[in-house]
Amino acid sequence: MRIAAIIPAYNAASSVGAVVRATLEVLPDVMVVDDGSRDGTADRARDAGAEVCVLPVNRGKGTAIGTAFEIVLARDFSGVVTLDADGQHLPAEIPRLLALAPESDLVLGTRDHLFAEMSSIRRSSNRLSSRAISWAAGQALSDVQTGFRYYSRRLIERLGGMRGRFEAESVVVVRSVRAGLCVRTTPIRLGRADGRSTSHYRPVIDSTRIAVAVARARLGPVA
Repeated sequence: MRIAAIIPAYNAASSVGAVVRATLEVLPDVMVVDDGSRDGTADRARDAGAEVCVLPVNRGKGTAIGTAFEIVLARDFSGVVTLDADGQHLPAEIPRLLALAPESDLVLGTRDHLFAEMSSIRRSSNRLSSRAISWAAGQALSDVQTGFRYYSRRLIERLGGMRGRFEAESVVVVRSVRAGLCVRTTPIRLGRADGRSTSHYRPVIDSTRIAVAVARARLGPVA
């Protein structure tokens, strides 16, 4: 299997270089999608050894990942791993995802065993959203909001490109289960359990976007 690592990044100049270097120790192909950053994120990622794709304006995490998917599909990759640029996800945990990759279309690196270490707001948000999205998908999943994932080429070709912001990752879970694709989970370690200090997630706006997008995915046609 030839796997590419995709790191969507927005104003992550202080951390993206270290993430790239650690990822290159595990996978030789690392792509950073700079989602309209204004702090030198692209330069730091490039200096660390990543291939860099720059979006001129901020389009959201889903669009950043979808842009990378389009590039990967044009090359001979059998799948991709996504991880965040802030250092919360540990590249050393990538083999945990890849251990399930041969028999899976989507592997979620779950953090529910670490929820107790998160703030009460973040813990409650993750638990409630995971239950709601699990219901919409029709498969019980303990942690749907994780961005540490493996996507198979078959999934990307079947479901098409991702677009949007944080809601895109939730929607792809619902669409994958409804399409009969294999979705599996594996627990992972984190650099730190609570990532609120570096997250660009807007609780009210993004939670609303997720709820609307998931409802549409639940009620829409199966891919």
